[in-house]
Amino acid sequence: MATLRHGHRAAARGAGADFPLWPGDAGRYGHLMWPRILTALSAPKPAPLPEPDERLALGALMVRVAKSDHDYALAEIQRIDRLLAALNGIGPVAAARMRADCERLERAAPDTELFGHMIRDRVRIDARLAALEALWEVVLSDGDCAAEEIAVLDAAREAMGLSESDSAAARALAETRGQG
Repeated sequence: MATLRHGHRAAARGAGADFPLWPGDAGRYGHLMWPRILTALSAPKPAPLPEPDERLALGALMVRVAKSDHDYALAEIQRIDRLLAALNGIGPVAAARMRADCERLERAAPDTELFGHMIRDRVRIDARLAALEALWEVVLSDGDCAAEEIAVLDAAREAMGLSESDSAAARALAETRGQG
């Protein structure tokens, strides 16, 4: 047998002998590797994504704004749940389930503009303004108005066809609501 650096030994058939490729091969790691591979291959497939509509699009935008600063805070999650419940007339458990769907959609969606366009194309202006206010509530909910959150919110605002003055008004309403 050949001796490798650091005192490791290799079998005559090569250095790969310690890493068997077949379940019956003797080796240091064979008993650990195969159960993990078989478990990974037989794991249940994730549930398919729901078909996005304007409600899920807004929820996914709220999640994207909250995650954009790389700190998805509990305060933001709770605010999203309350907003989803209020905007959709559902209870807290249904809102949490809806947020979970929105989180999955947010991970799968390529860009923020997709959600914004979906909202713009399907929702009246007053509802789009309410959506922008909801996005501001999420941004302000953790007490830290990060530049990354503002950038995502501005991209969504533009995609929803709303102006900077609409955003300023929505922010003022969100700040007032947050103080009350």
